[in-house]
Amino acid sequence: MWRPVLLINGCVLSFLGLGMLFPALMDMYDERADWSPFLTSALLTLAVGSLLFLLNRHIEVGKISLRQGYLSTLLSWVLVAIFAAFPFYLSGVFQDLPSALFESFSGVTGTGATVLKDVESQARSILLWRSMLNGMGGIGVVVFAVAVLPFLGIGGMQIFQHENTDPGDKFMPHFVDMVQWIIGIYLALTLLCALLLMLCGMGRFDALNHALTAVATGGFSTKNASVAAFNSVSVELVLSVFMLLGALPMTFYILLIRHQPIDSLRFGQVKSFLTIVVFLAAAVALWLHFHNGVHIFDAVRESWFNIVSVITSTGYASTDYLNWGVGAGVFFALLAFHGGCVGSTTGGVKVMRWEVLWSYFHKTFLTAIEPNRIVPVKVGGAVVSDSIVSSVFVFVSLFVVSAAGAALCLGLSGYDFATSLSTATAMITNTGPGFISETGPMGSYALLSSTAKLLMCFVMLLGRLEILTVLVVFSRAFWKD
Repeated sequence: MWRPVLLINGCVLSFLGLGMLFPALMDMYDERADWSPFLTSALLTLAVGSLLFLLNRHIEVGKISLRQGYLSTLLSWVLVAIFAAFPFYLSGVFQDLPSALFESFSGVTGTGATVLKDVESQARSILLWRSMLNGMGGIGVVVFAVAVLPFLGIGGMQIFQHENTDPGDKFMPHFVDMVQWIIGIYLALTLLCALLLMLCGMGRFDALNHALTAVATGGFSTKNASVAAFNSVSVELVLSVFMLLGALPMTFYILLIRHQPIDSLRFGQVKSFLTIVVFLAAAVALWLHFHNGVHIFDAVRESWFNIVSVITSTGYASTDYLNWGVGAGVFFALLAFHGGCVGSTTGGVKVMRWEVLWSYFHKTFLTAIEPNRIVPVKVGGAVVSDSIVSSVFVFVSLFVVSAAGAALCLGLSGYDFATSLSTATAMITNTGPGFISETGPMGSYALLSSTAKLLMCFVMLLGRLEILTVLVVFSRAFWKD
């Protein structure tokens, strides 16, 4: 069972090792005396990856089983995060391994949470590596959502099963063409974002880093004050647009480019998501203007950018929105659960699942009044089967229970209620910044103990891999022959 899994992970680690060479070159370009951590990490990662590949190269990965699919997915993310932590640890950025792992898991999962107190004091190679982890994680999660989740049927994703070209019972469909399209579109969006940011006056290095983290909805920034440090309306506008583009399904762009018809389900979730963003941004802007006395232009600017940032689980901040009022932290914590569209780079529950629940609640309400009435559950004009509704209910329930469990573990570790709940929410939704001042948009997670950091690594992974992909591997039934 293990050989196909190890082959896939060998390929993934080999690509990761090659990626480490770019920060190493950055150190050499900056004439840093200590450029060896990235080169050492690259050689080690390449060696392990190549060994796994060579030992299992004769295995046909196109015919791996469902269990091997689960294992491949989980192990790939774990190994990438572990090996990606080596440069952080070897360079001395973090004196303890749990902190290095926290930063690495945060980058790969697109969470964007950090334990660095002073981001701007770090070498450019470290900042580039953080952004690259966001970028690689963004591509990884889109491929995972498009090629893996519909086949596994997790969280109602079997509704998109028609995207798979292999109708059999094997895990790996022939999706090479789709993956090439996804990577091409993803890189094109990143390059365009970087170019526009430079036109807005941002330096080339900052533009590249923020482009990598905006499209990936990861949120790592090169500044301690995040996007607020640039104090630029044009920069905020560009980043907000590309956060939204990253929150839409990548398959949506493929269909547009190919001039193929877009089904009502996919178009429906895009329309719903954009409508919700505009409505919430307008509502919060009006509240800031009339309740807090903020000038209408500033209210719209602050509301739009920060609503987009949190609902897409990016985690940028153009201002400390926790200063808006007592309820701001609660509002943004709830908003973090929403997420973008399925098949995007965002975290959270995602709009399609909320639509399924809303439609089911609507059906329940109508049938309670008229018991004999037949009311189908519909999303975007498409009828949703009972199995998909059940799958969505299971996913959302597990999502909430996992968040509560993580908060309870933090509470038992000695953290107060607000810190525990805020941290758990930010990690499970992959939003990054917490919803209290210490861990908020202008803070960090340096206050967490080593044990808490390792626990949050697991929670970040749990949220990114849609809960069941992780939990099923720990079940006894999974390992039965």
